[in-house]
Amino acid sequence: MPARARSRAIGRPRQDAGVAARELLLDSAMGLFAEQGAAATTLAQIAARAGVTPAMVHYYFNDRDRLLDAVAGERLLPTLTSVWAPVAETTDLLPMLRGLVRRILKATELMPWLPGLWLREILSDGGQLRSRVLKGMPFEYVRHLIATVAAAQQRGAISRDLDPRLVLMSVLGTTLLPLATMRMWHEIPVMQGVSREDLARHAEALLVSAFSAPPNRHSRGK
Repeated sequence: MPARARSRAIGRPRQDAGVAARELLLDSAMGLFAEQGAAATTLAQIAARAGVTPAMVHYYFNDRDRLLDAVAGERLLPTLTSVWAPVAETTDLLPMLRGLVRRILKATELMPWLPGLWLREILSDGGQLRSRVLKGMPFEYVRHLIATVAAAQQRGAISRDLDPRLVLMSVLGTTLLPLATMRMWHEIPVMQGVSREDLARHAEALLVSAFSAPPNRHSRGK
């Protein structure tokens, strides 16, 4: 084998193999972060799950901070954008909410690590991905949702007791949070058998009913 070929075989991987290895390392990192948290996950554990040497982690990401940047920038933020961007295509509140719930459930079906990762690393204090995600989160779509809710209130279509700023919490609280804690709920006898389909149907019905009910006479400002 020529010296140049031996050098490439020992050191830098081929381009196609390198792309696959890098993606596999990101997949492994996200799975471990969701299971045990980023702080408790070592680079050696990520390498072991991916089936490569720890040196490969350092080759692709240099250090832990760059790995965290890649998880946030290449996986989490594109996923969030794909879920939220269609919100801007309508000002009709109910289809907007239905679509949002369905896209969240679809994203978590394709990426089962997402609910656990969101709970551990975004919502929890000390999460190592929180600042990275919040810095790039597509808040313009959230603002569009807030404005749509506020406009519906001004038309008298929904209750003024609803706070448009808290719609985001309502959406996440009826989707990602139950998904992240599904295993725990399945240990409770009366909750056994609850499926993702049950959750999707319930979340959609709950949000749609809440945001389609006309204001009652006791609503704020009446």
